[in-house]
Amino acid sequence: MSMMKEFKDFAMRGNVVDLAVGVVIGAAFGAIVTSLVGDVVMPVIGMATSGVDFSKSALVLQEASADGKTPAVLLSYGKFLQTMINFVIVAFVIFLVVKAMNSVKKKEAAAPAATPAQEVLLAEIRDLLKKK
Repeated sequence: MSMMKEFKDFAMRGNVVDLAVGVVIGAAFGAIVTSLVGDVVMPVIGMATSGVDFSKSALVLQEASADGKTPAVLLSYGKFLQTMINFVIVAFVIFLVVKAMNSVKKKEAAAPAATPAQEVLLAEIRDLLKKK
């Protein structure tokens, strides 16, 4: 089997295509969550903490040199905090989506399938024959 044929077989499997779609949707969803946290959640948290902008919060470990050749060394805990909030929101939304999907699956499994019209008709004929 040639390498190109093996690659084509691998790439055209349903799981690989599903994974690719999931990655693309996940990247788009990540951008939405980043905007939600950066533009909606963090300003509210900053307002609640007297106007502190967490994304720019940092601890200066070493000042920049006077000549400007050496930049300051910062411990940017604000960016880390924002990333953690992103993660919590993404994890919570994924939890809600999985929970909703599981409840839909349970409802589908619990609902009995409707009896086909042909079987209903046959049952009526059987009942009529029993009466005679």
